[in-house]
Amino acid sequence: MTDTSSTGQARGEATAPRRRALYRLMRYLPLVAPVLLWAVPCWVLLYTGQHWPLPATAGGTALFVLGLVAMPLGMARGHGRRQQDAAAVLGDTLLGVSWVLFTWSVLLGVLLRPALAVVGVGVGQDRARTVAWAVLGVSAALLAWGYAEARRVPRVRRLDVRLPRLGAGLDGLRVVLVTDTHYGPLDRARWSAQVCETVNALDADLVCHTGDIADGTAERRRAQAAPLGTVRATHARVYVTGNHEYYSEAQGWVDLMDKLGWEPLRNRHLLLERGGDTLVVAGVDDVTAESSGLPGHRAHLAGALDGADPGLPVLLLAHQPAFVDRAAAAGVDLQLSGHTHGGQIWPFHYLVRLDQPALAGLSRHGARTVLYTSRGTGFWGPPFRVFAPSEITLLVLRSGN
Repeated sequence: MTDTSSTGQARGEATAPRRRALYRLMRYLPLVAPVLLWAVPCWVLLYTGQHWPLPATAGGTALFVLGLVAMPLGMARGHGRRQQDAAAVLGDTLLGVSWVLFTWSVLLGVLLRPALAVVGVGVGQDRARTVAWAVLGVSAALLAWGYAEARRVPRVRRLDVRLPRLGAGLDGLRVVLVTDTHYGPLDRARWSAQVCETVNALDADLVCHTGDIADGTAERRRAQAAPLGTVRATHARVYVTGNHEYYSEAQGWVDLMDKLGWEPLRNRHLLLERGGDTLVVAGVDDVTAESSGLPGHRAHLAGALDGADPGLPVLLLAHQPAFVDRAAAAGVDLQLSGHTHGGQIWPFHYLVRLDQPALAGLSRHGARTVLYTSRGTGFWGPPFRVFAPSEITLLVLRSGN
């Protein structure tokens, strides 16, 4: 477990400059990123000494230009007002392809070419073509593997989490976490049903969904979300909103989850009792809720814990790991989050870490609070997962020191 037990104020001061830098970057990213993502691999593969035949160079350049035009156009038509699923699939897929090509064009262009020179392999054109074929081969292999990883039913990640304040009667409580299912343009109703079957096989006492159910409204993605109604838990099924709900009529998702038998923990809590001991299970809206303009939607931890005995252990559902500063200040014992996807496509995790205090797994914050960050159960956008596998998480809570 990572120990990040410095004070919340110090963490906030250290994180603030990184977030400001990220926000400045994000302001110009939509304009600069598509050009870089397509221009860099085009240059590395075609114009760094390969001397391909003219038809190959011209055809390759045309493909890169087509990708540069089609990717933002597809994403705009797919995720904008038109909400065209086919366009979204095209744009998202091209985004993933360009990211992988860009990454390995840079890495192999910087590292492999000098290495070949050092060992005396090839000269000039031969060396340039070796780098080009290596970039294409590695990218194709990673994209094929990443697509399979994204579309498969996630593996179950099991771990024990010791909470000193947890009563002996609750020792061994089985908590299953699913998050970031992102039902979307690619119809994954069958995948959704298989995920729910996997969850049911874990004999959970408590099942949690920490948001980002879908990209699209509840009405539009209802068929993919419907299997969530089959999930079983001994005590409760609980849900909190993620930021993507607030792009897609969040109240509709709250209402649908309620109809499917899940408890939407919108800044409130319930009590889970077993063996004479009690656990407070609380949840908050996503931190983006207040800016959505929806009446009553905001992240309000004090409201979530209002009326709870301060001597009882608290399990908190909050979509973003960044909420952990507030959780630690309030003495929460365990926070469950998603949002990061573990970076989803390496090395995007470096950008995620600019915005979030944790990427995946367990980390400690303050004197008491443990944070578990899931890599997510589904995927957002590009249908690829590279070095960031999805997961269904089984956390077994342990009492005592």
